Amino acid sequence: MKALNLKRNLIWITMVAVVFASCSKKKKYEESRTAEESISTFDMLNGFKAEVYATEPNVTDPVELTFDEEGNAYVIEMGDYPYKAVKGQGKGQIRKLIDKDHDGKIDTSVIFASKLESGTSILPWEGGLLVTAAPNIFFMKDTTGDGKADIKEVLFTGFFEDNSEAQITSLRYGIDNWIYANNGGMAGEITFSRKPNAPALQIKGGDFRFRLDKGLFEVESGAGQYGLDMDDLGHRFYTNNSRHISNSPIAGRYLKRHDHMNFKSVVNIYAAEPIMYQATPAPWWRAERTKARNANFEKEKLDRKEYAEGRFTAASGGTIYAGDAYPKEFYGSSFIGDVAGSLVHRDIIEIGNDGPFFNAKRSAKEEKREFIASTDPWFRPCNFTLGYDGNLYMVDMYRQHIETPVSIPDSLKMDMDFMRGNNFGRIYRIVSTEAKAQKSLPPHMRNQFGQELVAYLGHPNRWWRLNAQRIIIERKDKSAIPALVKMFNEDKNPISRLHALYTLEGLDALNAELVGKALTDANAGLREHGAILSERFPELAGQLVKTIADPVGLVSLQATLSAGQLKAGQVVPAFASLIEKKYKDMWFSNAVLSSNPGSSFELVDQLAKNGAFFTAPDSAKLAFVKNISTIIGSRKSGAEVSKLLAFFSSPAVKTDQKWVQEGLNGLATGFKKSKNKEGNAAIAATLKKLEGSAVAENKKAYQDAAEALKGS
Repeated sequence: MKALNLKRNLIWITMVAVVFASCSKKKKYEESRTAEESISTFDMLNGFKAEVYATEPNVTDPVELTFDEEGNAYVIEMGDYPYKAVKGQGKGQIRKLIDKDHDGKIDTSVIFASKLESGTSILPWEGGLLVTAAPNIFFMKDTTGDGKADIKEVLFTGFFEDNSEAQITSLRYGIDNWIYANNGGMAGEITFSRKPNAPALQIKGGDFRFRLDKGLFEVESGAGQYGLDMDDLGHRFYTNNSRHISNSPIAGRYLKRHDHMNFKSVVNIYAAEPIMYQATPAPWWRAERTKARNANFEKEKLDRKEYAEGRFTAASGGTIYAGDAYPKEFYGSSFIGDVAGSLVHRDIIEIGNDGPFFNAKRSAKEEKREFIASTDPWFRPCNFTLGYDGNLYMVDMYRQHIETPVSIPDSLKMDMDFMRGNNFGRIYRIVSTEAKAQKSLPPHMRNQFGQELVAYLGHPNRWWRLNAQRIIIERKDKSAIPALVKMFNEDKNPISRLHALYTLEGLDALNAELVGKALTDANAGLREHGAILSERFPELAGQLVKTIADPVGLVSLQATLSAGQLKAGQVVPAFASLIEKKYKDMWFSNAVLSSNPGSSFELVDQLAKNGAFFTAPDSAKLAFVKNISTIIGSRKSGAEVSKLLAFFSSPAVKTDQKWVQEGLNGLATGFKKSKNKEGNAAIAATLKKLEGSAVAENKKAYQDAAEALKGS
């Protein structure tokens, strides 16, 4: 009996110990919630609410939603994330979402395309979809009416495909009729199937843009990851993990006019510290990793600190709100998710007159909070789209872990299942509780007449404007031209007129008279685009050059860039006047230097003749002299270099020898990178002669330039 009691006691003690150990062991990760339960964890800005639009099983692993011109909803799913798909066995797919009972919530779905590898982005085009799935951009279309794509054409190929967080993505249709995509600056030799004889395009260091209606494709400035949108004037804003909103003030086509200098093309426009107010604590693995990294920084005596939470590290899906369902103060705001912080951040974008021209900042209502902060750590708001109803739709990948395994030490990920939650997915409709409720019927644009579509170019919701513009151009609908010309000439809304102007451009119906009107319009946005379009009309050169002096910074910058195509005699005096006023502004200086006339000795000579620039030197003036000398040195035209060297010994720069030193330093830098192997002997003789008569403080600079020339 005693033995039996002892056995029972041992069993009881063991059970208590097991229960105690189980209870005392802290859970590292929380469990999932239903969509409705997840919404209940949202701390949203007052005046807004989230509604369930679609959820599993009708959507899983969603990364982007789009609405076509008929109002059909499509979602692309990244089923292999965060792992690289097995060739031919991709788990990604595109679904057509269907609301059978028209209650505003998805009831069912049809698989439009399956077995996608690294599919990340979709965009309506010609009754089908453009699809980014590295290394390709596809065109897919259903021609049989069964809801499934039977056309799968590879349009472009060659994009980087080894990291799912740095691939071609974020397709966006621009007001200028170009389609833009983020490439993250990754290398790739891009070929276009519809132009097999076109040379491959090396895309390293930039993003990408193309026009299927014109058969064009090129590198665009920028290095966006996941998230891209444009304001009403087509200025691009893109998202990176830790820089949640960036811009490229100078388009890529201008920075490629010569290869004698590398120009900065990306600027972070959020000047404040990148703090975010998340409601979820850092996950266990991140807290441990951060602790270890900071200890190592301290051990190595490095002036670095990593944050486990409260700083943007996984910003995603930056989208400009341009609809008509929210209060007016929200129009033009940028909405960005941070998938690691389980939150949505909003920025107001302000425009300034000096570079970098844009400034993103929090609104007064969100100084110490986010637009949405959730306590559900599975909430992963990765993207947004503007619907035809004027509301934003928020895409939630909804996973336990969103990070890629390669960024986490093995010791911390032993009990992490990176695929946990890949059977979930949510899309929410973000609704204003203050705006007047309105029922928005599906658009059904496909069969509407051209004049009906032209009327949509004045719609307060940009979704309608862009889709109407695209459909007119896809159809090549020349019958719309009279109505478009009338809208441009007579409409009171400058945005409607801008859409009309570019719809005419897409129909090959522009002329110098229309563009000249835009170039001299009272509205700054129309003047800016008038400058871009005037590049096609030589007869507008005089007016374009005058526009360089426009009082609005963005207009002046664009006119400067556009005028760079002109001959030096036409534009150098205007460039010199601009540099005298704006030499401290890097973006204006680079706009001038990116062109051939703006980087020529003629500009140096004009600045000297004007008499204002070469007075007391400052750091910005000296930087400009060094940069233009670098370009001239790299170009290595014997006649031009000789003129510049003669200038360094002229009375114009004798007042301060710093001009000579910086100019020679620039020449030496240019000689080293020059691809021109001719003309060295004559330049070397000139350098030796000038060194002999130079003041002592400049002899070393002449010698360094001569050495650089010898090695070039």
